[in-house]
Amino acid sequence: METFMAGSKSSAKTQEQGGRRLSRGGAIALAVVLAVVGLPLVKGLLGSFERTGGGEVAVVRNGGFFDDNKIRQVVDPASSRTWTGWWSKIHRYPAQQRFYTITSKASDAERGNVDVVTVPSSDGVNMGIEGVLYFTLNLDHDALRKFDDKFGTRKFRGPDGKSYFAWEGDEGWSAFLHQIVRPVIENDLRTQINSFRCAELVSSCALVQNTGTTAGTRQKTGVLQAQSNNANIAKVQNAINTSLATDLENTLGGKFLTNLHFNLVRVTLPARVQDAVDRAQAAFAQVSEAQAKVASARAEAQANKARQDGYNKCPTCARIEELKALPQGITVYAPGNPNGALFGSRR
Repeated sequence: METFMAGSKSSAKTQEQGGRRLSRGGAIALAVVLAVVGLPLVKGLLGSFERTGGGEVAVVRNGGFFDDNKIRQVVDPASSRTWTGWWSKIHRYPAQQRFYTITSKASDAERGNVDVVTVPSSDGVNMGIEGVLYFTLNLDHDALRKFDDKFGTRKFRGPDGKSYFAWEGDEGWSAFLHQIVRPVIENDLRTQINSFRCAELVSSCALVQNTGTTAGTRQKTGVLQAQSNNANIAKVQNAINTSLATDLENTLGGKFLTNLHFNLVRVTLPARVQDAVDRAQAAFAQVSEAQAKVASARAEAQANKARQDGYNKCPTCARIEELKALPQGITVYAPGNPNGALFGSRR
């Protein structure tokens, strides 16, 4: 009997210890489950509130486990904390005025938002273009939704050769401008620049072009054309501003960019052509200097001849001039003496 009682107590103790082990294991398992499930929930909850800065607008896309990937909402610039849904994706775009720079200098292209553009004139000279396009992204919600559907869901290759989404910071926005907007600007520039000859945009181009005229004629022509260069550049700029908005809208498939204004800073010549112009201008300067010296010598000779003619007509006048030319202090003068003055003044 005592043996049976001892066995029962031992069995009960073993069951109690096993229960404790099971409860500890269950607690650990529960903790693991809570960690696996809870941490993503907490992270998703904390990441479900977003706000925008004063210079950006956000397009929110669904990102939940059972959600589609459609646009959920648009968050306006400078917003407060806004509920955007569980695990949503945020596409941020610039809301302020931006600019896109084009240049003729390859070294400047290493900077952001800068591209090198050269287009030919009507007489085949590749003209370098330097200008700036100012614009603002259309902040209308419907326009932003369409813009994100068309351009926020694919990557663009930037000047550095890497691919970015348009909403991936300045690099992404620059890549979008480089691949989508630049060809439209370049096409408009090519159309307008091709309507003018090189010398009509850069007067010094006339100095080195083979037009069958003499160097002096080309120099005079270049001076005359300089007066119309600014007017022609203004015509190009106005024409681009007139056509660019329509061309961009047709190319992009919507009015996504507003307040467009293109400022054409200047038109430049290729490096080799500019070097030739510099040499021609230096040569013209030397010619002008030589011509000035010849003209000065000719004028001096004419003056001497006129003076001698006057002396021939008036010998007395010549004697008077001789007396005026005598050194100070001469008191005796013998006109027939080859040495001129005979006596100086007494000390």
